[in-house]
Amino acid sequence: MATPQSHKPPFWSRRTVMGATIGSALVFFLLGILFWGGFNTGMEATNKLDFCISCHEMEENVYQEYKPTIHYSNRTGVRATCPDCHVPDPWIHKVVRKIQASNEVYHKIMGTVSTPEKFNEHRLTMAKRVWNTMKTTDSRECRNCHTIESMDPSFQKPRARKQHLNAFQTGQTCIDCHKGIAHKNVRDQLPADELEALEKPNPDFIREVPQHYLDGMKTAEKNDADQKAQAAAEKAKQDKAVKDAVAAATATLAPAKADAGASKGPCVDCDPVTEAAAKATEATVAKKPAAAGADNAWAQQDWANVPARDITLLYPGQASMEWLLTGKDHGGARPLKKGDRCFDCHDQEAADMGQRIVTGEKLEPSATLIPGKRGSIPVSVQASHDDEYLYMRFSWEDAAHTPAPFAEGGKMDADNPMKLAMMFATDDVQYASQAGCWGTCHNDAKTMPDAPEGKEVSKYITESRTAIEIEGKNGEKRGGWDKLKDEAGLKAEMDAKHYMDIIRFKSGKGESEDGQILADRTMDGGQGADFDAKLDGGKWVVQVRRKLQSDKPGDVSMALDQVYNFGFAIHDDHTNARFHHVSLGYRIGFDKEEEGVEINAVKR
Repeated sequence: MATPQSHKPPFWSRRTVMGATIGSALVFFLLGILFWGGFNTGMEATNKLDFCISCHEMEENVYQEYKPTIHYSNRTGVRATCPDCHVPDPWIHKVVRKIQASNEVYHKIMGTVSTPEKFNEHRLTMAKRVWNTMKTTDSRECRNCHTIESMDPSFQKPRARKQHLNAFQTGQTCIDCHKGIAHKNVRDQLPADELEALEKPNPDFIREVPQHYLDGMKTAEKNDADQKAQAAAEKAKQDKAVKDAVAAATATLAPAKADAGASKGPCVDCDPVTEAAAKATEATVAKKPAAAGADNAWAQQDWANVPARDITLLYPGQASMEWLLTGKDHGGARPLKKGDRCFDCHDQEAADMGQRIVTGEKLEPSATLIPGKRGSIPVSVQASHDDEYLYMRFSWEDAAHTPAPFAEGGKMDADNPMKLAMMFATDDVQYASQAGCWGTCHNDAKTMPDAPEGKEVSKYITESRTAIEIEGKNGEKRGGWDKLKDEAGLKAEMDAKHYMDIIRFKSGKGESEDGQILADRTMDGGQGADFDAKLDGGKWVVQVRRKLQSDKPGDVSMALDQVYNFGFAIHDDHTNARFHHVSLGYRIGFDKEEEGVEINAVKR
């Protein structure tokens, strides 16, 4: 009997894994491709700028803020659009973000942010949501384009390269410093404690500093030094040209006067430039103020071979120590609290900062703006010493008179065209090594925002108070004018030499003062200093001689093997109080050329 043949099912009906037929598997496969293609197409369609601004809430608000920024238009033509910053690239995170976007659709339907007024009402809440997400992910979307490991600090400004180095070492991430770079910045609306927690470094984000970054830092520092040397050489060349022109004009003027007699004008046959120089010389010499002290032989020394440091003084407005230490006011508050110096970030930015303040862009109320006032003063500073004295020389260009609208006759101090003040301190004084004399300026001092009514508060340092309100929490006034330590506490601070030694010169009568700042500014004598000042050819030149050692209270005695903190201020154009130009904090040493000393006093 014949054996029956086995029957094979049709190809499409054959069973595969999990018991499915080949035909059904193919159908599911094709459906999967169609679904995935449709899903991915939808994902990409909603990941475009045009889609993001298709609703008027986005188009009228954040899009208009974004267009003027560097992320929209820049020299390289690389544009970062909404999804580049707000939608993760990894697929899982992208899907999660799309699901979260359903909440935004809900609020679109509800009209939560349907008008600019409503949008601004909720702006901080929305911004905080983005900031917290970026903080959690170590600014993942920022790092799709930017990584500090790839940065070359030799192309960055000092502040940027310093803070990027801090980011490596402390665990900071992009969003800690770069809020508001594409939209209206509402960082300053966060309460200080919430901002502090949000921007606190995360140890998990600490990275090893690449060698190429360290090499780039050295290159940047060398470039800065070369540029300063070149600028100094050019300035010296220009100064010599001016001196030669004045000398030539004076030489021409003398015989002309002798021949023509007193009734004739100066240098009638001179060319216009020479005649103008001669007139300028006569005028400025006539305005030369008297010098303090009878013996000025010390001021005749030759400074030609003494290195000069160019320091730019800036107009500070109402920038107090409390303002510097409050994160929502000052982005550098955290580095400052950590121990960084103002010099580290701002030495090359002083002119720009001063211009922003003097024009009222920040930190200067409209009621006290002085039209036309210069925002900064470049000053050439030289220092030398012998076994007994420190000698310093300051020179800078005078400026045309810019009347202060709120002062009688436009002059706050009619008797003094110029005043120069300088302060010295050891590292034992809080903030002295970081901010120099800025550590004496507080928010409750005279003409400052929180000056108490009926009470005139002068400069003081932190050590003189039992507490100082930094952030102005709960509506409290910033500062500590009413929290003065008792007499015993102040004596202990004085005995510990916790004070700033201040010397001040007034050009009107050539007078000088010496004192210290602890509980207030007290000009009580000290060892004093000798000054020689003149305004010649439109340029101020002020020399000072100060003994290195002193046994007087309030004086800082200087040892040649130590480094000291130094800051100075210039009241130009008859100004008074805070309407001066001030330096950052600098370090002064003796015969030291190593890193960490900006002003090197050389042996004479």
